Amino acid sequence: MSHARQPISKLIPFSVNMVNTAIPISKHKVLTTLDDAKTWVVWLGNFVHQLDNFKTCFGNPPTYGAGTVQELGGLKAYVIGPSDSKLAVLLISDVFGYEVPKFRKIADKVAAAGFLAVVPDFFYGDPANSSDPHFEIEAWLKNHTTDKGYEDAKPVIAALRSKGVSAIGVAGICWGGKVAVKLAGSVDIQAVVLMHPSRVTEDDINKVKVPIAILAAELDQALPAEQLKDFEEILSAKAEFDSLVKIYPGVAHGFTVHYNDEDKFAVKSAKEAHKDMLNWFTKYVKCDRYE
Repeated sequence: MSHARQPISKLIPFSVNMVNTAIPISKHKVLTTLDDAKTWVVWLGNFVHQLDNFKTCFGNPPTYGAGTVQELGGLKAYVIGPSDSKLAVLLISDVFGYEVPKFRKIADKVAAAGFLAVVPDFFYGDPANSSDPHFEIEAWLKNHTTDKGYEDAKPVIAALRSKGVSAIGVAGICWGGKVAVKLAGSVDIQAVVLMHPSRVTEDDINKVKVPIAILAAELDQALPAEQLKDFEEILSAKAEFDSLVKIYPGVAHGFTVHYNDEDKFAVKSAKEAHKDMLNWFTKYVKCDRYE
């Protein structure tokens, strides 16, 4: 019987391309030294955390809501709140769309604070569906771009204006955060909140023209701390409007809407972010000059 030592890379199969944070060695290299082993363990920990993020964010639960589904600006939308309100908040979902119960619950909170809350279906009945074994997220994203979402949001905002709405806030999570930040740079809105946004760039932040709050997760590979620091530096140099960059400790991407109800810390963090969002809109949308 052979007692030859097996290299670690033979004992634990892996693909370097499975996550963006690739292990910093060739996938063909044999891990034999202690340093190599430590590198692999760190990478494995990051990979497992990415899987947790994937499982947390990639779910497609049933519909929910006390509001109604209406057509607005050419899109179906979940609408709740005073129909005659002059203050509105447009909420833009992640890839799982406007029917996710906890996202609609955020809209309900917005409505309870006195706003007309509008949650459009930017995916035309085709949200991401991880329960489908043939579903491919990258292919889906090519068919549902944030550029298209940005263009589709404009008629919704115009429709709100035509109904007498004088002030509009926009909140976006994940996919919706990218759409929201694009709106913040070019459309007549009053304030923006990004919650664990994805694919936001420094160029997007440079173009922002309205008060913006970025509510980020500490454990988010989609928006690492270094990038948040760069965003904060860019925004702090813009004296013409207020900005906030807040990192919530111990939570991952999707924490405001895909939290576990049995996890008290996760629930507390989500509620804190929801409150911070409402405070931002109360300060910059629900103010004397718009009511």
